Amino acid sequence: MYEPLLQKAASFFSEQQSEPRRVFHGRGHLFEGLEHINVDWFPPVMLLTGYDDISAVQDLVSKLKNTDPSGQIETIIHQQRSSRGAPAETLWGEDSRYTVVTENGVRYEVQPGVNQNAGLFLDMQPLRAWLKSYSKGKNVLNLFSYTCSLSVAALAGEARQVVSLDMSKPSIEWGKRNHELNGHDLRHVRSMPHNLFKSWGRLQQYGRFDAIIIDPPTRQRGSFDAEKDYGTILKKLHKLVLPNADIIASLNSPYLGTDYLPNLMQKHQSKFRLIGEFPVSPEFEDKFPERALKLFHFKSPG
Repeated sequence: MYEPLLQKAASFFSEQQSEPRRVFHGRGHLFEGLEHINVDWFPPVMLLTGYDDISAVQDLVSKLKNTDPSGQIETIIHQQRSSRGAPAETLWGEDSRYTVVTENGVRYEVQPGVNQNAGLFLDMQPLRAWLKSYSKGKNVLNLFSYTCSLSVAALAGEARQVVSLDMSKPSIEWGKRNHELNGHDLRHVRSMPHNLFKSWGRLQQYGRFDAIIIDPPTRQRGSFDAEKDYGTILKKLHKLVLPNADIIASLNSPYLGTDYLPNLMQKHQSKFRLIGEFPVSPEFEDKFPERALKLFHFKSPG
């Protein structure tokens, strides 16, 4: 039953793997019977996530450990996303819920199994790489910044300033630790633990932006609903951007298709051009791409 998963893991660990990556993407519906399982690698921790009960999970853990002949895996954590609170248990190795990983030369704090998300979205790796290569001298705004990984990548690329906004103060503090892990000069960092919809005036105090990243949750009670609230953000963009600014906007709803966000942008900012879709990490291949994460790249008028 688990053979496709174990084959993926064996291929992955046949080489040294020093950077975080998704090992197995069952949620992409490409492996029948395994749609409820993801495996992520936050070296040296493997996170086994079940969106439904995983049968014989301890046996699976033993087999996963055997796919790693060079002993890179030090800890395997099983997280049950199907249960209230997404509880997690260490099934092999030391109980390690905090680690620092390095991706593309940039360091990030991750906490596998502590909350629903470990603190670094692995599908966004290409965007972090782009920001690091793009951001020199730029003023970058990161909306719904969570642990500020995109801001960290931009400042690692010598951005002139990064502004991170998220309602969660603990997430903003986590982002500050990520900047400190990389020795960043915090004078170039502006952190805003605020509600975006009450903060437009404050944002404008930080000047107009060369790039805006919009990466909201699909639906979060009291914070954001993509279908109801995305248009409100797009209506305000022209007040925040410089000419020829880059806008990267994400949509991770299985119910809103690939046309939804471009059509919404056309409705509210008809002069903004759609450049195309941004790639997500190749490990996140999906049988139904229209239901998966979609990243759109727009340009403001010159």
